Amino acid sequence: MTINIKGTLLDLTKPKIMGILNITPDSFFDGGEYNSEYKILNQVEKMLLEGADIIDIGGHSSRPGAKKLTIEKETERVIPIIKLIVGKFKNIIISIDTFRSEIARKAIEAGASIINDISGGDLDKKMYQVAGELKVPYIIMHMKGVPSNMQNDTEYDNVIFDIIKNLSYKIDLAKKAGVLDIIIDPGFGFGKSIKDNFKILKNLSSFKQLNQPIMVGLSRKSMIYKLLESSANDALNGTTCLNSISLNNGANIIRVHDVKEAKEAVKLIEFMNENS
Repeated sequence: MTINIKGTLLDLTKPKIMGILNITPDSFFDGGEYNSEYKILNQVEKMLLEGADIIDIGGHSSRPGAKKLTIEKETERVIPIIKLIVGKFKNIIISIDTFRSEIARKAIEAGASIINDISGGDLDKKMYQVAGELKVPYIIMHMKGVPSNMQNDTEYDNVIFDIIKNLSYKIDLAKKAGVLDIIIDPGFGFGKSIKDNFKILKNLSSFKQLNQPIMVGLSRKSMIYKLLESSANDALNGTTCLNSISLNNGANIIRVHDVKEAKEAVKLIEFMNENS
């Protein structure tokens, strides 16, 4: 199982790690932390040294209740940073975390290699066309509603079936638009109850029927710290635990704030699976 990154194949038969770089003042965990070129480059270098395969850059918060940003502001936040990072680290793989096709196009032109769309095309119907034209991998995530209201309605007839049906429909649309490499993300925490999040995790292998690589984003989310009655700052241990479960259940990419711990989880799970 491979995806094409600007002519180079990235092998996903062994799980890969996507390190999160939020260029936002209001993200739920590290908002406002990386507010200078020095801090940004240091953090990227740290994540790469710890084993990150992909750096995911986002300039628009998608936390529950997040307000919509203007295209101009999102552009101003992310495009110069992508250029900065690409200029510093050769052959780095960057994904742009955006639901806007205009931002996605500018980011790929600036040096990004993957589009990571939390809305899976719902918030910008041109996204499939842009991903197809640019011939870049496209991550389709499932989200019910939009960030500002996604936790208002978390009811499903059958959460696993409903998400698979939705993703299947979007995969078809993306393929018809010429997208060659598709990655799916069930969207933990995006319009789901805590119980449903754990049901998705337990049944993650069911998503393999879609025949696409699976990405999982569990890092420090409220499904962990609310259940443990703690906070995002204290959710690293819980994150590692759930990442390990997701890896054992078929995740090909894990999206994380803490790369070192994720890399250790990958190494241990891989060793177990290869030697059992």
